[in-house]
Amino acid sequence: MRFITAVVSTCIVLLAGAAPAASNDTERDLVDQFVKRTEKKHVRKLSWISGSFTFNRVNESNDYNHFVAYESDFFPNTNLKSLGNGGAFGLDLGIVFKERFAWSVGSEYWLKLGESQSGSFDYNPPNAGSSTVDDLKSEIKVLGVSSGLQYYLVGHPSLTEQLQRFAVRVGGSVGYYQATWDLWSAYQNLNLSTSLPENTNISFKGTSPGYSLNLGADYPLRFMGLAVGADVSYFHLNFGNIAWYNASDEEIVASYDGTADGRVELDLSGVRAKIEVKRFFSW
Repeated sequence: MRFITAVVSTCIVLLAGAAPAASNDTERDLVDQFVKRTEKKHVRKLSWISGSFTFNRVNESNDYNHFVAYESDFFPNTNLKSLGNGGAFGLDLGIVFKERFAWSVGSEYWLKLGESQSGSFDYNPPNAGSSTVDDLKSEIKVLGVSSGLQYYLVGHPSLTEQLQRFAVRVGGSVGYYQATWDLWSAYQNLNLSTSLPENTNISFKGTSPGYSLNLGADYPLRFMGLAVGADVSYFHLNFGNIAWYNASDEEIVASYDGTADGRVELDLSGVRAKIEVKRFFSW
């Protein structure tokens, strides 16, 4: 009887001692598995930030150029200039998310388009008396944000390593843009509800989506992850809703022939050339 009791007691002691050891082994295995999974999931990603300047060549055949040609006839001692070239500064942030593919978001600030002439100018619009315009102005401001997708044809960076050689890419972008157009205070605008001009002028405003298709290249400088990029693209941007509204919520527009059919759509589409400095980094 004493022998059986001793055997049972010994088994109990052995089991009690083994349980903490087994528990510690199990916890250690779980921690090791978690660390391995975390290491597999955390893969370094290649991104970049860039600053750019874009040269815009606005198509010559547009409503604004028809507008300035029409209005210039009412200024006997000056002429308004057509839209031609413009510039824009940009800031972009991108990431290489798949082999040969990159995605970016960015913003643009356009330099003023149009003109401002100092001095006094005679203004003789139709169906209105003559007046004098001081500081003749027709200025356009544009701001925008965009998102783009790029595909590297040759020389693509890897998902984790910086650009190592000359790269060529194609892509496209879509964005949202806002325009503000300021005209001289005496301009004879058009109320679409009454077909008559308003007695005042405020800024014409409009919004529009913008689309582009581009061909570009990047060249690594092999210093601090820097690279120089260049793009050529065709950009479509047409503010068809450029207008302002009076207290009666009536739409006031600019016209290139004095009628509703001649409503000015501010079309800034054209060819663009961009140069940028990129800074690649991994995280």
